Amino acid sequence: MTDILPFLKKIISAPGLSGHETPVRLLIEENWGPLTDELSVSRLGSLHGLRRGVAPEPRPCLLLAAHMDAIGMMVTRQTGEFLSIYNVGGVDPRILPGQPVIVHGREDIPGLVVQPPARLLPDAYKEDPVPMEYLLVDTGLPAIRLARLVRPGDLVSFAQAPIETAGETLTGHSLDNRASVAILTVCLEELRRRPLQWDVWAVATVQEEETLGGAFTSGYQLRPTLAVAIDVTFATSPGSPSNKTHPLGEGPTLGIGPNIHPALFKAFKDLAQTLEIPVQIEAIATNSGTDAVALQVVAEGAPSMVIGLPLRYMHTPVEMVSLKDITRVGRLLAEFAARLDADFMEKITWDTEISA
Repeated sequence: MTDILPFLKKIISAPGLSGHETPVRLLIEENWGPLTDELSVSRLGSLHGLRRGVAPEPRPCLLLAAHMDAIGMMVTRQTGEFLSIYNVGGVDPRILPGQPVIVHGREDIPGLVVQPPARLLPDAYKEDPVPMEYLLVDTGLPAIRLARLVRPGDLVSFAQAPIETAGETLTGHSLDNRASVAILTVCLEELRRRPLQWDVWAVATVQEEETLGGAFTSGYQLRPTLAVAIDVTFATSPGSPSNKTHPLGEGPTLGIGPNIHPALFKAFKDLAQTLEIPVQIEAIATNSGTDAVALQVVAEGAPSMVIGLPLRYMHTPVEMVSLKDITRVGRLLAEFAARLDADFMEKITWDTEISA
């Protein structure tokens, strides 16, 4: 197993739902402190870690973004001994019944997502998946005690512990996208031993699952010369369409499409070949659904790239990633950053003839 594993298990076990990322940000900040020259927090709560280059001012900068927010739920009301919930981010209610959770009230309270018996549900849902509006969280507390500890708006996060599965894989919740935060950490560790011409910003963004607010504001504040969004993408799983998924453990994906600058796609593809890092091509015909959507267009715009980490069982408490792919992407990003020279921008144009 890779050395990044303890850190990854730690950050996926921490709360930090979209718009409420402080608990996980503090853990990342502690880890990134020794790996960066400067740490700061944006007004929206994104974490900015700077590795300074040595090229003359005004020095170009590379922004590497991975969102640290997670999906989960929020309490909407209390009915007796039970809590009604609504989703924060894209939560599939089919996977919720029976899931252990933590209710973050006046104190953290363990609970379980439950559904009423079929006879109490509308006829349309007696045999079909139950919508979230009918699901409940049972903490085991009596109603009076529960009312003292929990209010509408309190968060509910998944409590499934990480599992080290076979084949150098890790299973757990919030790997979307804290696995990519681990990738940035591997990159920063690699760059400690490398001189840089450009400034490099490692950014753990907030609110990607809901607003892209972290990418928009950090992109505007830092004004990158180039930007790379690192996120997860769909890995092959039972019954998944082969044209929309990518094998797990066979390398990251390089996005190609209107949200990606063709010259950056080619630069990463060529570099991966040089480094003998296996990569897969991901055709993204519209916007990528990642932080690159924002980073590409803030201010005057920045040439952007999307790198995907194949992940199984997206937006569930049992997401799965390959640890060797995490280290591969971290190394690829570090090599790209270390090889940027002062005149790189003079060499790239939006050439639509560049192909996969």
